[in-house]
Formats: sequence, C-alpha cells, structure tokens
Amino acid sequence: MVKCPWKPGTMIYPLPAVLVSCGDARQGYNIITIAWTGTICTDPPLCYISVRPERYSYGLIKSSGEYVINLTTRQLAFAVDWCGVKSGREFDKFKEMGLTPLPAQKVAAPLIAESPLSIECRVREVMPLGSHDMFVSEVVAVNADESLINPRTGAFEFSHAEPICYSHGRYFVLGSILGTFGYSVRKKKKHPSAGSRSKKRRSPKQ
Repeated sequence: MVKCPWKPGTMIYPLPAVLVSCGDARQGYNIITIAWTGTICTDPPLCYISVRPERYSYGLIKSSGEYVINLTTRQLAFAVDWCGVKSGREFDKFKEMGLTPLPAQKVAAPLIAESPLSIECRVREVMPLGSHDMFVSEVVAVNADESLINPRTGAFEFSHAEPICYSHGRYFVLGSILGTFGYSVRKKKKHPSAGSRSKKRRSPKQ
C-alpha cells in the first residue's frame, strides 16, 4: 500500500456523533452536537467532550459543571446535524427538533427522551487546548432505553437502534458485526458429534 504525506490534522475517524444536553431549568436548556468525545478511564468512569469557547453551550456547561451525553441513531440524524449548525442563542433546539427533555438522576441538565442511552456527566477539570477546551468529566449516572435491554442476558443491544457515527463531514449508520472482543484468539469448540465419530474410528474393536 503506497502512502502519501498529508498535513497534520484531525484524521482519527469515524467518531461518535452525540447530542450533548446542558443548562438547567433556570438558565434554559440547550443541545450541542459533539464529535470530539470519548472514554478516558474505566475506574472511575471518566469521559470527555471538547467544545469551542465561542459556542453557546460552552458557557452553560462551564457555569453548571454538568451535561448529558445522548447517543444517537438513524432517526436522530437530522436533529444531530441541525443542532450542530444552529445556535442556542437563537433557537430552542428541543422545540425546533421535537425532542423531549426528561429529568436526569444526578445532574440538572436534561436527558433527551428520544436517545437510546443518556450518560450524565459532572465536570472534573477544564483543559484549554487551543481551538477547543476539553471537559474531563465523571460519569455519575447512565439511563438506557428499556426496549434495547435483552431480557435474557441483561445486555444493552445498542446496534438494534441503528447508531450513527461521523466521518469527514458525513454521517454513517454502523454496519454489520465483524466479530466480538477476543474472537481472534478464542479457541474453536469441537462439535460433539464430530468427537464421537472420531472416537469410534479409533476403537480397537473395529
């Protein structure tokens, strides 16, 4: 594979395209679309979002120290794009996109009812990095859509909601499963019938 030089930049794709809800009942609620987000640590559970200081949501998040990361789906794709290009200074994004704010468990910022998974976050540290500031945050509560929880295993089956991601200015629906964690080193199980046939062939009575 031939490679050519490319200017340094943000080339790690695809990324989650999430709706971050922020604000409170007093200040008013807002939604901002974020792609610069991810997991930092498992124990304690830490995540981050990076936001430009000039964005309306930046001030809401910095003053409250709280926000909610709402995962998104094919059905939310239009709202994801719209909330990323319109400003909360001019629009009530919940009203404009027909989204429903719900009370969170631990934070003042609302959940988005239409999201299959809403992650409540409390800011631990704000790191100025340049064009964006990173909000390093602790996950204080998680809210899952009951319809996506497998009643037999208890697993959260997000793939059934058709999750979307962002790559180079485009939104994509996630596709088919290629494997599960550890499948590359997992030993293949022998079929019981194949084992029994093999033993019969090695029998000294035959």
